[in-house]
Order: sequence, then C-alpha cells, then structure tokens
Amino acid sequence: MPFVPFVSRFRDLGFREMRSVIVTHNATLPRGQYGFLELYCNERRCDCRRVILHVLRADTDERVWATINHGWESPEFYAEWMGNESGRDAAGPSLEPFGPQTEHSGALLGMFRWQLDDEAYVARLKRHYERFRDAVDAPRRRRGRGGNASRFSVS
Repeated sequence: MPFVPFVSRFRDLGFREMRSVIVTHNATLPRGQYGFLELYCNERRCDCRRVILHVLRADTDERVWATINHGWESPEFYAEWMGNESGRDAAGPSLEPFGPQTEHSGALLGMFRWQLDDEAYVARLKRHYERFRDAVDAPRRRRGRGGNASRFSVS
C-alpha cells in the first residue's frame, strides 16, 4: 500500500491542521518543535483505516525523526481485514517497521500516544482519512484524444 502525505492532495488544510508539539524541557528529546505529518493509503478502494505519521522538525530539513503507524479500529477489525491473526498488530499506535526511525523514535511514539487522549485530534485524523479516501476513490475523468480531459454538457 503506497502511503502519501495528506498535504499532497490538501495542501492548505493539511499544513493548517497538522499537529505539532513544542518540546522545551525533556530528558529524552531535544528541544524544538515536532510536526506530525499525516500519510494515508493511496490505493483505490482500500479501507485500512490507518494513518502513518512522519515526525519532522523544521530545523532539521526533511529528516524523519520517527515513523508511527496508527490503526484506530479494533484488533478484530484488522485481523478480519488482513485475513489473518497477525493483522491484530495493526491496531493502535506503533513504530512503523519499514519507515525511518531515530534513537528518539520511542519517545516520540510516547508523545503521540499522549496526543490520542485528545478526542478532537483523533476525530481530525479520521476526518482527514475519509476526505483522502474520497479523493482517491473518486471516479477519474474521462480522457479524450491526446490525454486532454474531455468536457461534456447536457442540455
């Protein structure tokens, strides 16, 4: 499943509603502002109900400090969706095994778990997922000759 940033389809909304946390005093994390960039599945008709988050810092260019996977449905949902019991592991937050990680990833995962107590944030992630899925699954425009989009009108 190819996951792509929410901002690739909804730039203004994605940046405006991106969660960020400012760390001032923490024994395990360097001081700074951490942004949680949302990525959603770009596969048509997928219903994985997951988000992958790249934790970034503006002052470290595009370095990914942690990659977090979060499935908000029950373990039973993911076992059924994936067709095997190992799917249960997709429920809840975890470090994404195939994404970039740093020595601070565990602490950033803890910070994300803490954010899940904010019901408005969880609702926002689900709303972004639905919006992204609607855009991915929307019927594609018909193409005319030469690859230009054809327009039709009905009188």
